[in-house]
Amino acid sequence: MGLMDKWTNGEREAPEPLEGNVVATIVTGTLAWLVLFLAQLPFYGWFDDHGHTWWLWTCAAGAGLGCVGIWYVRARDKAIRRAGQDH
Repeated sequence: MGLMDKWTNGEREAPEPLEGNVVATIVTGTLAWLVLFLAQLPFYGWFDDHGHTWWLWTCAAGAGLGCVGIWYVRARDKAIRRAGQDH
């Protein structure tokens, strides 16, 4: 019996999903990516000289995708609230 068999053959139940403020979590992560991008921006020349500009663009992509995530989780929360009011 392998390690994964304990999880897949019904010996254990799946844990309940964690509840929390998803919007705050996504906003915090997005702000972290944005701060990292802005902190590295003054050193663009050094990053460019050493072939590490991808560090900046990774942070920018994280901040941009985080903005999409903020929009998504806010829309999701509104839909959940609307569905709860209908019942």
